[in-house]
Amino acid sequence: MPDIKQLRDSEPFNHLPSDIFEKILAAASIKKFPQHYHVFNQNDPFTGSLYVIKEGLVEITLLTPGGEEIVIDYRHEGDTFGRTPIFTGGTYAGGARTVKATQCYLIPQQILDETAQAVPAFKSYFDQMVRERVRHLYADIISDHSQKALTGVESYPFKKRLSEIMSTPVTSCHPQSSARQVAQLMAQHQIRSVVVEGDNKKMLGLITCKDIISQVVAVEGANAEELTAEQLMISEPQTMAPEAFMYEAMAYMIGHHLKHLPVVDDDELVGIVSISDLMRYRSQKAMLMIGSIEETDSLEGLAAIHRTLVRVAHTLLSETRSAPEVMEILSYIHHALLKRTFDLCWQQMLDAGLSPPDIRYCFLIMGSGGRREMMLGPDQDNGFIFEDFADEMQAEVDAFFIPLADKLVHALDFVGYTLCEGEVMVNNEVWRGRLSDWEKRIDDWAENPEPHKVRYSSIFFDFTPLTGDPSLAHSLQSIVYQSVRKYPGFLYHVMQLNLTHKVPTSLWGRFTTEKSGEHKGQLSLKKGGLIYIVDCLRMFALEHEIRALTTLERLKQLTDDNVFTAETAEHIRVAFEALSFLRLRNEISLLQNDQPADSYIDPNALSKTEQELLRSSFHVVSKLQDTTRSHFGKGLT
Repeated sequence: MPDIKQLRDSEPFNHLPSDIFEKILAAASIKKFPQHYHVFNQNDPFTGSLYVIKEGLVEITLLTPGGEEIVIDYRHEGDTFGRTPIFTGGTYAGGARTVKATQCYLIPQQILDETAQAVPAFKSYFDQMVRERVRHLYADIISDHSQKALTGVESYPFKKRLSEIMSTPVTSCHPQSSARQVAQLMAQHQIRSVVVEGDNKKMLGLITCKDIISQVVAVEGANAEELTAEQLMISEPQTMAPEAFMYEAMAYMIGHHLKHLPVVDDDELVGIVSISDLMRYRSQKAMLMIGSIEETDSLEGLAAIHRTLVRVAHTLLSETRSAPEVMEILSYIHHALLKRTFDLCWQQMLDAGLSPPDIRYCFLIMGSGGRREMMLGPDQDNGFIFEDFADEMQAEVDAFFIPLADKLVHALDFVGYTLCEGEVMVNNEVWRGRLSDWEKRIDDWAENPEPHKVRYSSIFFDFTPLTGDPSLAHSLQSIVYQSVRKYPGFLYHVMQLNLTHKVPTSLWGRFTTEKSGEHKGQLSLKKGGLIYIVDCLRMFALEHEIRALTTLERLKQLTDDNVFTAETAEHIRVAFEALSFLRLRNEISLLQNDQPADSYIDPNALSKTEQELLRSSFHVVSKLQDTTRSHFGKGLT
């Protein structure tokens, strides 16, 4: 019989009356599935049971229009899968495949039907797959875009998960195995790393070919029979989860100079990936970008890589169902370009005979870069934080960092990041300073919220460290929250300025476009919608001291904190994704036609379905504006 406590704690069974739950328990059975087993495939007929994971891990898959299977979700212990056909009688909308050996409770359809009749709320849980109409519109448009993607474009598997490419089972040895035995294992299996496991199968460390060479072969007098795996291994190696994306592993391994990365789920070793594994799944130029950026030693080379981003974005948007995910991937590449540009400028300073002062510093990026929501035409928004050095060091600090700032700003402009019209850049002294300087600056913004200061804060509050000492950025974040607490009326003034304008639709649902100028007959997806979602959620995040960076991460935490209902949050999420998709698609089209990227579109040139989606999204944004005004205007209007 199934474990009653474990099943009782799972959704939606934890809400059922005891007598009904007992009937389900009596009808349930347990079935074991081996690793990498397809429980069912997309469009398979219904097996007749709901699956509840007792232990293990299952990935949910979908087929792209091109026939590629992609992983869209993971289900862990206590989660259900195979829900779609239960009350519809249709086929499975997606596939289910085990990542590791998995046990599931199988709940028969008959008992589920009886439960749904007795407890109507039970059925509503499974009806969550049927989303509101705007979500379907968004999915349809994305699907249509994928099907119309240009042929002949390289397929970039940025979206593969580690569970899809990792090697398994992992070759392991005992900690007392000799170095010779470890080397023999590597030769036998033609591998370059071996995991060291204890008696309880817990991973203790990792031995690579490099360790054998450096500690045994290259050491005179080293005894390969006496040296043990425990002596050779790297203890507590870095790991990643199986649901991590390949591009995340790529950036992490390059950043940490790793050649091998164990894949761990709930402290259990389930696989291992190597740089060579990732290289096999890279598609020529695109997936080599992050690695090649690291190796590029000229600004001309970085500028050439920057120019290829439009092609990468076009392919990614054709492969994925989520524009925010594409923005995050692009942001990883942008960050790598920005950081490498910084490194080259720093080296040029050293080559010129200038020595950096002995202080801690941090180079910040702000705005969309700080939120990891960069598209194809971001300008520069950056700054410097320094530790609180003594006043008498100011001249020494300026002698190095002022010329570095000038060099950096112009170098980034050359690579492809245009100068900020508002001069929010490190060569402007307003955007450099010690922690104590920043504290005074932020207090001044909050205490005296003049329009230009509020605009500064809206850009600045989305900062993230790019290079240098990140602890300075963390300290600065605490200073921001301290100022917001100290001046509670500040967010009201931010709201007043940021929400001055309305979304570009009339009372009757007609689009309001520019009446004159270069954008006559157009509207801005950024200024008309996206910026309001970003600004509103940032205000709530500041109030609740949420450190999440991306807009959707903030939305999730605010929902978890009951600031927004799940239903409202879902509407906001879909509107953000839809507007981001339309904007990114527009930027790609403009750049492909040798025009500068911007967010202006002619709404009347959209299809009827896309126009309806746009209206629905603007309606969601308008409601969010109303909610924000109401919340931050309490007692102050």
